[in-house]
Amino acid sequence: MYLEDEVFIIEDAGGEMPEVAMHGSLYYLCNDPEGPGLFLEKQDHLPLKKAVFNRYQTIILRDLQPENRKKSIYRGMIRSAINWQRMKLFAEAENLAIDQVRRKVAAALVAFLEQEISAVKQRGESSCINCSRQTLGEFARELGLCSEDLAEGWQDLCCEDNG
Repeated sequence: MYLEDEVFIIEDAGGEMPEVAMHGSLYYLCNDPEGPGLFLEKQDHLPLKKAVFNRYQTIILRDLQPENRKKSIYRGMIRSAINWQRMKLFAEAENLAIDQVRRKVAAALVAFLEQEISAVKQRGESSCINCSRQTLGEFARELGLCSEDLAEGWQDLCCEDNG
């Protein structure tokens, strides 16, 4: 029961750093004088690790949903790219497969850019893309996409490249 509660906390309220939330949960569950004082085997950590992975997926996709671009929860493309790197490193360290999530994120990125181009070119809105062409291009490549997979004109949405 305690473990399930901590999984929920990580997935639902883990914030932008779900790995930190996981370590906090492990401390509470095992070492905190006010915690339950559990002894967890390595395999008992798996639900917490999956919760971290799920939270990363949630926050990456949150910033690739066009309906969020004007909301206070929106952190921008740069956060999606950064969180993708964090999730990838976490998944590699914990031996978790990311192919299914990679496909979801790639599809979300393609759709987001199409919507963003429409918002900028057809409705005259300002672009909300807060990263450089290089960063966005690298993010797309990490997701298995090439420039041709992205909507024409995506480069024009980006911030100035630094250097």
